[in-house]
Amino acid sequence: MAPLTKKSKKNGGIKAPAIPSAAKETTQRPVWPPLQLDRNDEQLELHHLLLNQIVTISRFFPAALCKRYVSYLSNLPLVTTPGVPRKGNAVRVNDRFQIDDPAFAEALWRSTGLKELILDAAQLPDAPSDGVKQFWGGEVVGLNPNIRIYRYRRGQFFDQHYDDSNNLIHPNAPSIPAQTTWTLLLYLTSASNGCIGGETVFYPSSLPATGKRANKNQANQGPIAVALETGMALLHKHGR
Repeated sequence: MAPLTKKSKKNGGIKAPAIPSAAKETTQRPVWPPLQLDRNDEQLELHHLLLNQIVTISRFFPAALCKRYVSYLSNLPLVTTPGVPRKGNAVRVNDRFQIDDPAFAEALWRSTGLKELILDAAQLPDAPSDGVKQFWGGEVVGLNPNIRIYRYRRGQFFDQHYDDSNNLIHPNAPSIPAQTTWTLLLYLTSASNGCIGGETVFYPSSLPATGKRANKNQANQGPIAVALETGMALLHKHGR
């Protein structure tokens, strides 16, 4: 899933990536566990791992809720993706479930504190003149309703790639063309649950530097490996 922004005319014409036949959308929507978020009054914060590119939110899902979701998701019909990708796509071998679920995406956006956090300009370092709008790539309207569940077993992986923007119509505002600008990942397990490996690795040397601080910090920077943390959310910007 990904945060959605209103589509600008100058950004039109971006083609959405095709869905491999082994991972086509499932028609029956799951009955997701309730989003019971007992954070004991703990305030969420954006942690900027790489300026304008990578953001994390620790304990976005409490450990108890992660445990319930892991148990629930284990019963979904995940399908192992093909080992040979289409031309131009990265090699990916994992178990995957995909569904378009506008109601669940809206619940994640409005019922978890995510909306307030994303729209809070005080969470943005070196905020530009346009603040929230410029940082996230437009006027933020919600989350992409396309929900994907990934499970990695021993030896499985997703090779180096970048996420492209998708154009769509926001389901709760059908008159607004929207475009995804960031990817949202949510980790349900970590080493504390017995998981080994599974880091998400970024390669800043291939990213465009943005701003004085980014020019300084991203110069000749090696790969950034983000270790699993139970309940952590991670957002990374679309594009090369």
